[in-house]
Amino acid sequence: MKGHQIAKRGRDESVDASSKKRPRTKTQDTLSMLSDELLLLLLSYLSVHDLNRCEQLSRRLRTLATDPQLWKSAYYERFVRPRAVRIPGLRGTGNLNRSLLYSSKISRWLDDGHLVRRGDATNWKRQYKLRYNWSRGSCKRTETKIAERPSIPPLLVRLHDGVIVTADPRSGLRAWTMNDGERLIAAMAWDSDKPSSAAPTSMAIDYSSTSTAALLVSVGSSDGSFGIYALDRRKQSLRRQYLHARSINGTVSAIALLFPYVVTLTEANLLSLYRFPIIDDEASDSKLLGQPQLLSSLKSYTVWPPLSLSIRRSSTGITCSIAYAMPTYTSGWSVGLQELQLSSDGTILHSRTATPVGDGFMPLSGIEDLARSKSSSLRASAIQAPLYKSSSSSAKLTSLSYTHPYLLAGHSDNTLTLYMVTSNTQELYIGPVTLLCGHTSSVSGAHIGDRGKAVSVSAQGNDLRVWELEGGRISSISTRRTALGEESVPIEPENWRADYQRGAVLNAAPQRDTEAKVTGQYGLEEALISSGWLSFDEEQVVMLAEKHEGAQVLVVYNFA
Repeated sequence: MKGHQIAKRGRDESVDASSKKRPRTKTQDTLSMLSDELLLLLLSYLSVHDLNRCEQLSRRLRTLATDPQLWKSAYYERFVRPRAVRIPGLRGTGNLNRSLLYSSKISRWLDDGHLVRRGDATNWKRQYKLRYNWSRGSCKRTETKIAERPSIPPLLVRLHDGVIVTADPRSGLRAWTMNDGERLIAAMAWDSDKPSSAAPTSMAIDYSSTSTAALLVSVGSSDGSFGIYALDRRKQSLRRQYLHARSINGTVSAIALLFPYVVTLTEANLLSLYRFPIIDDEASDSKLLGQPQLLSSLKSYTVWPPLSLSIRRSSTGITCSIAYAMPTYTSGWSVGLQELQLSSDGTILHSRTATPVGDGFMPLSGIEDLARSKSSSLRASAIQAPLYKSSSSSAKLTSLSYTHPYLLAGHSDNTLTLYMVTSNTQELYIGPVTLLCGHTSSVSGAHIGDRGKAVSVSAQGNDLRVWELEGGRISSISTRRTALGEESVPIEPENWRADYQRGAVLNAAPQRDTEAKVTGQYGLEEALISSGWLSFDEEQVVMLAEKHEGAQVLVVYNFA
């Protein structure tokens, strides 16, 4: 007992001695005496890294360091201004004051103007983090099993505004949401709509829909029919709006929807354009759609798969486009594009075709038709010089994505080719080809958006890459990567990478191959085989893949 008291007294004396060695000095906190306006001005000169550190100092600084205007300015400086200074009217402003480089004018925000129009609804810090993660390929990866085995025809998937729509013969039409965790929000069987012999073979979503409640989906079938369905996101229900009769022209291999227009392409290469009657109320509420009017029907003899079918609005009305693969003499495979332009009242203005092949290189089929076509625009493709390697790829096409003005093709030789399309009242022209390299195996799928962002995936399913191709040129961030030999950003999920490394350590064995397989709870049980379909929105990339046992899974890469 006495020894314990002596030990305790020794500890107390050591504490007193240490306190005497470090006397407290009274300092005046002058920073807290400043007004919020002055503190915001000081914070505006800090980097994003320092702003994040300031959030940890005090509650007041946390509130000020997350001010929307600070992050709006940071977003503009990093992601918008490098593109804006390329506009002729803004060139040469690099030496001006920083305050002059930041602008709240929507015209200066280019394709990000929609974020400014939202006003207070835009979370600028979240948008900055989102774009930053995209530029680094940093995301979180999740998987959702949607079928135990492959279906015939293959399962169809589409993505829009955080909603994933799937269609297959066994499970029918289903809608999923991944925003707050994987969840099935609506489902509908085919029993009441289709005969047992019919199966879904193509699907499209009306991406131009502004309704927050209804989403229109069109599905083509193997018996030549097609249907229009409405997804009510508020009521979480699916409802059929229209079912077209069967057709003797064969399976509907492709379909596009831009209400009230629908365009279909059958296996006999018959292109049909329909227009539904306009109704006063929303089509998805309670009324069925009336019988559509057949505006045009064209037979094509030069269309080869893969192909991309689309509809878009133009200054004169609407434009229906079909991009397709095309074999050529001596130069291997190329692409072709056909447009059908209509006025707002449905009158056909003209039909024209274009191809990037040079003079003297004619397609293997349909030579006489191209020679007779007065509206065809055939120009030589000059080799583009710059940061990307520029030449055409002769390998067979494995995927094709067309979102005007970008035409992106994937090839079996691990490359992609990019074309810029010019479409106006005078001509339809496919510009020079740009070759994109980066994949280590055959490109099984690629998708490009209207702002020039593209995502591609290899056949193995684990090699995904992001491309910034605005205006057919690489961004300033991609320019720096190109100088280092990296033309794209590989998507590397943080949770998958950590699990892979941890699993690799546990499964490593000296006598085995150095590339360990991740099993069990430590990561993915087996490699994925890409089905060739993928899509993306502002926050996520969704890919349809197959595991070795045939299970169909949706792989979601969330960048938020």
